[in-house]
Amino acid sequence: MHQNNQKKKQADKLLKMPGKLDRGPVDFKSRVVEYNGEIMAIATKNVITAHQTTPIIQAVETMTREGFRRLPITDAGSGKLRGIVTNSDIINFMGGGDKFNLVQVKHRGNFLAAINDTLREIMSPHLITLQDSAHIMDAVDAILHRNVSGVPIVDADGDLRGIVTERDVMKVLTTENASRTVEETMNASVRVARPDSPVGEVSRKMVKHQFRRLPVVSDDVLCGIITATDIMKYLGNGQVFEKLVTGDAAEVMALPVRSLMSGELHTTTPEKNIHDTAVEMLQHNIGAMPVIEDSHLVGLITEYDLVKAFLEE
Repeated sequence: MHQNNQKKKQADKLLKMPGKLDRGPVDFKSRVVEYNGEIMAIATKNVITAHQTTPIIQAVETMTREGFRRLPITDAGSGKLRGIVTNSDIINFMGGGDKFNLVQVKHRGNFLAAINDTLREIMSPHLITLQDSAHIMDAVDAILHRNVSGVPIVDADGDLRGIVTERDVMKVLTTENASRTVEETMNASVRVARPDSPVGEVSRKMVKHQFRRLPVVSDDVLCGIITATDIMKYLGNGQVFEKLVTGDAAEVMALPVRSLMSGELHTTTPEKNIHDTAVEMLQHNIGAMPVIEDSHLVGLITEYDLVKAFLEE
């Protein structure tokens, strides 16, 4: 009972925060009246979905075009939520983990055949969801303690009503100031990749350690950052087909990651306030920032780190 009261008070605090970013001046209380639960006040409600029978390549193209990191999977007949596919599932399938078996075993290394197989083969069917009557703090708990970056919202019948992400929560939290610095919040033990590291090697490292991005470093100098979305776009924008000669998966995964890094690199510094860093991340629509001191990489700060830090303030 005490835990529920505490969760309710924290959710009330979030709802009372005035929106100052993308959403403009949002009256969260009026939003809550419109829906059953507080969670719907910050959730994305017009969610694009795919079906279990949708080809993998079609889903990846949709995610790339729309800029999504995840795509809920619904039943073609009933519309019920059946699972989710994320950019992490895609890089797992492309050579990073056990879902690569679809390519290597079922399709005997034929990547072209594998990407035309269905999402049923690689989606995550056991997903965490929240009811549309949930509190915002339920979403925060799922993000911080259940290792998910996005939570589908369903109604009592199991129909998809929306989705809430780390970024949605961070948008609300950054409407208040914070006292912590980046140095107090960042992860200082950072795994990195080299510019000439092949896509397959980087994908395996991401899947093994459950990372969604890796800084790219050469001779102790930060060159950029490679994300799961960058690797997914390699498939979604058709670039991968330029590398295919025989259709074998090895051709796809041999490309050095320097070819996939986006040109613009946004960084922060250890002494910077986390509020200012969070605002910059939202403005640039990025999920993490390398932390630089004296031209050297000293850490990485992510949306997850910021959500956790703001809640602890």
